[in-house]
Amino acid sequence: MRQYQFDVVAGEVALVMKEVERPVPGANEVLVRVRATSLNRRDLSILQSQYGGGNPRTGLVPLSDGAGEVIGVGPGVTQWEVGDRVAGIFFARWIEGRPSAMTNASARGGAIDGMLSEMIVSHENGLVEMPEHLSFEEAATLPCAGVTAWNALFKHGGLAEDDFVLLEGTGGVSIFGLQFSVAAGARPIITSSRDEKLVRAREMGAYGTVNYRTNTEWQDEVRAITSNEGVVHVLEVGGEETLPRAMRALGYGAHIAIIGGLSGFANDMPLGSFVGRGTRVTGIYVGSREDFEAMNAFITEHRLRPVVDRVFPLEEASAAYDYMASGSHLGKIVIAL
Repeated sequence: MRQYQFDVVAGEVALVMKEVERPVPGANEVLVRVRATSLNRRDLSILQSQYGGGNPRTGLVPLSDGAGEVIGVGPGVTQWEVGDRVAGIFFARWIEGRPSAMTNASARGGAIDGMLSEMIVSHENGLVEMPEHLSFEEAATLPCAGVTAWNALFKHGGLAEDDFVLLEGTGGVSIFGLQFSVAAGARPIITSSRDEKLVRAREMGAYGTVNYRTNTEWQDEVRAITSNEGVVHVLEVGGEETLPRAMRALGYGAHIAIIGGLSGFANDMPLGSFVGRGTRVTGIYVGSREDFEAMNAFITEHRLRPVVDRVFPLEEASAAYDYMASGSHLGKIVIAL
């Protein structure tokens, strides 16, 4: 079978397709024919050795996200049958409850092998059932960005109807945040440097849009959209360049979900103002299988469909990474297997 691994080519880490033996499921394990995978910004950072300590991951199978069908089960499997449509969870061993060193050490595509392989073997607990109305390509977008946005808004943020939500950019997490917010009756405000992306966001139900390239003091426009009330939720994916402005757009009793740092991570936070305004800050590192299943129930109830910007064939996986690096996408980038 075909599988991508990181390897050193001409002195640099690169994606290399290899032919490997078909895996065999052991006790309590499931063999999955992967039909689609999707990229996250994390995957680009891992390729560039800029993630998790910066060490090259030679021999690692990349990508945390993927969906497919069960084609074999090992002894003792009770949760799955051949033909079931499943998606892999981001942390293969985080089933429920709080994270731990053990669960963090099971992050697919980083700490352990990921999904960019025609077949993978997983413990039966490391999978969830796909929402029945979704394609493999759509379901493959859920494990990282979807669960992250879900946890930030609902589990930790307590999203309620009419809440103002600030979403930075139009990548996977922010677009899931937009879809979830609209479905919940909240009022999402989204930023981008490209007007055509903002037009698309409005078509998807954004309450307000702001071009941060043409409006460098974009936090003022965000506050104006809220009639100076301020936002109640922030999905903070930008880092040190966006966090200070996002904080100036906050209302009282707000929640900031620290998700990523595209521009680096900010070191200074005004803790005094947080106390006075009742601001809560949570670091979000995806979530558990239990969280994934809760999100899937919401997606099924509201018949949501993830936004897939572009699908690449397996042979063009490197081009998919290049497209991610370009920043041209809105939503998710998928590789079909």
